[in-house]
This record gives sequence, C-alpha cells and structure tokens, in this order.
Amino acid sequence: MKRPLKGFVFVCFMFLGIQKGNAAMSFYDLTVNNIDGKATQLSQFKGKVSIVVNTASQCGYTPQYKDLEALYQKYKEKGLIVLGFPSNDFGGQEPGSNEEVKKFCTLKFKTSFPLFSKNSVKGAEKQEVYKFLTEKTDKVIQGEVGWNFEKFLVNKDGKVVARFKSAVTPLNSELESKVQELLK
Repeated sequence: MKRPLKGFVFVCFMFLGIQKGNAAMSFYDLTVNNIDGKATQLSQFKGKVSIVVNTASQCGYTPQYKDLEALYQKYKEKGLIVLGFPSNDFGGQEPGSNEEVKKFCTLKFKTSFPLFSKNSVKGAEKQEVYKFLTEKTDKVIQGEVGWNFEKFLVNKDGKVVARFKSAVTPLNSELESKVQELLK
C-alpha cells in the first residue's frame, strides 16, 4: 500500500510543478479586461515594445496623457504600444467608471492607445498585470507603484526592462532613447 501512495504523492508534486510552470513567464502571457470589459490577451502585442502606465484623471500628472499619446503616435508604426491602466489607488484621483475614464481620455486628450479596466495597481487587491510588473521582474524593477503615471517599459519578448517614476514625462530623453533602442 505504501508504494501506490508514494507514486500518488509524486504525481501530485509533478502536477503542481506543471501548474506552477503555467504562470506568466512573459508580460505577453497575461489576459486583462479592456476599458469596455472585454477580455484582451496581451499576446496580441508580442513583438512590440510596450509602455505600461497606471493612469488617473484628477492627478497633477494627468497632462501626461497628451505626451503618452504623442509618443505613441510618433513610434506606433515602428512597433510601440502604450497600455493605460486606470487606478484609483492614489488619493482617489480616478473616481470615475470605466465609461467615464474612456470618455475623459478620448475627449480631453484624444487618446487612441489601449486603455484597460480600472483596477488596483498596489496592495492586496493588485491586478495580475501589476503583480507581474512589480513582483515577477528583476529585483531592480520590483516594488510597489508609488503614484499615478509610473511607467514600465516592456521589450518585444515581454521582459520588463525599465521603470520610470511619475515625474519622468513620456517625452523625457532617457525614456524616449530607451524606446528607440528597443525598437531597433
């Protein structure tokens, strides 16, 4: 009787190992809901360079939407995608619904880059994308998001390669140079 039990335990550990292996190995392995609530596989952006940014409509950094759109327009034909993740985690600065966020961004800043459902980017309720960005990356990139409009730069293979604090504008020369380098 002990032999079958040992075999069973071995099979269970193998199964758990396989399941653990199914965890996102790349940013592009994740699926999220877009601003309209539809499931979106980030794999559709594989082969592109992504700027992932947590946004808010009532923040001192909100005007960065304009520069995010300008950067997107400048490099989208070369393979850049900007992915906006609205969040109300900091000072209640994104109180609106998904519909209100979409309307605000479209009318005020003429954004055309993808937006995703409003969700938490820090703490116990952190969405999977931000768990990946802040917990499953190189140690120098890990750590909780500190404020709205932090930017993560993801290469064509889905590896997070850089992180820029909120005060670094999308058209900052260091950020733009890194984008150019990754697009080559």
